[in-house]
Amino acid sequence: MAFSLASLTLFMIWGISFCGVFGEYGGWESAHATFYGGGDASGTMGGACGYGNLYSQGYGTNTAALSTALFNNGLTCGACYELTCSGERRWCNPGTITVTATNFCPPNPSLPNDNGGWCNPPRQHFDLAEPAYLQIAQYRAGIVPVSFRRVPCVKKGGIRFTINGHSYFNLVLVTNVGGAGDIHSVAVKGSRTGWQQLSRNWGQNWQSNAFLNGQALSFQVTTSDGRTLTSFNVAPAGWQFGQTFEGGQF
Repeated sequence: MAFSLASLTLFMIWGISFCGVFGEYGGWESAHATFYGGGDASGTMGGACGYGNLYSQGYGTNTAALSTALFNNGLTCGACYELTCSGERRWCNPGTITVTATNFCPPNPSLPNDNGGWCNPPRQHFDLAEPAYLQIAQYRAGIVPVSFRRVPCVKKGGIRFTINGHSYFNLVLVTNVGGAGDIHSVAVKGSRTGWQQLSRNWGQNWQSNAFLNGQALSFQVTTSDGRTLTSFNVAPAGWQFGQTFEGGQF
């Protein structure tokens, strides 16, 4: 009986932990996947999320451009998805991959949804970096059905804040976000100001029109699952535009 109770307790703890990690992200859904960017994924750099060089930002080649139905006008940038090929065995490779949303796959209304207009609404579609695609499917397949689900992002190091712009126009690029991965609000606090909400400019670039020069900066980030993380005094008072600073992590 003692063994049974111990086993039950362990199972409950595991179950609670599992639900805490995956429960809020939903179950498996169906979509399709194609690929772009070349064998070295160099064609995936830049993109609609504003991340720039995906190698130096730590995203690598396991990345995806999302169709309109998934992109959410850029708010989904940074989210992570687990994908597996669900088509014929001759076109699919076994196993799953985890990719980060770093770009937008635009619709092509001149083509039908089932013949070239793969990213047209309301289709859920992943245009994967070629090295990511080849982990789950054969090159010659071109397009394959996939099963996918949202999963927590696991990142090395802390959230990174790159401060661009100029005085009275601070454009903060937020990258390397763990947990839900996609940011829905950002606030900044200077050493001589209170907390101020930033507005999203594009992708994951967040804008403040306050004068923050010469002040140590703290940042507060809230992701799509409602979790908030505050990183105090991330940037010292002598920060310069173009610099990147690392805060805490979910």
